[in-house]
Amino acid sequence: MRIDLHTHTTASDGLLAPDALVGLAKENGVGVLAVADHDTTDGVDAAMRAGAHGAVEVIPAVEINTDVDEAEVHVLGYYMDHHLPWFQQFLGQLRDGRVNRAAKMVEKLNALGVRLDFARVQALAAGAIGRPHVARALVDAGVVASTEEAFEKFLGRHGPAYVERTKITPQDAVQIILRAGGIPVLAHPGWGVKDEMIPPLVEAGLEGLEVYYPDHTPTMVTHFLEIARRLGLLTTGGTDFHGGDLATKTLPGHQYVPEECVVELKSRRDAKKVKH
Repeated sequence: MRIDLHTHTTASDGLLAPDALVGLAKENGVGVLAVADHDTTDGVDAAMRAGAHGAVEVIPAVEINTDVDEAEVHVLGYYMDHHLPWFQQFLGQLRDGRVNRAAKMVEKLNALGVRLDFARVQALAAGAIGRPHVARALVDAGVVASTEEAFEKFLGRHGPAYVERTKITPQDAVQIILRAGGIPVLAHPGWGVKDEMIPPLVEAGLEGLEVYYPDHTPTMVTHFLEIARRLGLLTTGGTDFHGGDLATKTLPGHQYVPEECVVELKSRRDAKKVKH
């Protein structure tokens, strides 16, 4: 049985609807799947229903995007009570910030002489809007040949159309996930997360590290396993599957994730339930 604890749907910037993602995961031998969309849990319930019909165990999750200086830091949350009204209100505020940000990016592109209609960007986003939707709109308009080129030319952190996101720190994200009864895990630490950032997050309540990830080399996996062991953190992993030409391009289940990752994640979930 394959395990994938990091995937995305059309609720954020994935290309597959929740039921289609579950179907693809099942085709690829995945038995346990976490749906972790950016700043939204709108795809979770549909994925769980599809999983129940298709014999795929779906774990409710979220990926909260945060910023530290010149780097993006993403925090995954597992098994939180995603129906809590205050939690949904918080995620809604993040998504409102995303809409404003995308609109400002289109304004900047227009000022650069790039003809792009914000309505087209919105049409591409079934759920939480983000830079990938602006990138896809640029591809559709023939301005660039690929989403990678869109990020390189316009939308990257130092690109001429880049706009800062709604400011939230990784510590804030950790605390929010804990408050919702979830398990906060630092996503893909190999994506520019400095090792010294991790202990302060553990002090804030971080409980895990995403060790097994397509962009992590064997040396990085060993390094992050050692950090997790030293700091007493859970380990997780997944493909970060979005579909198409975004993120890792690795199919669901095609990243090795040991079974004990799920066993320990569930054990931590159960321990939290006992406490409450």
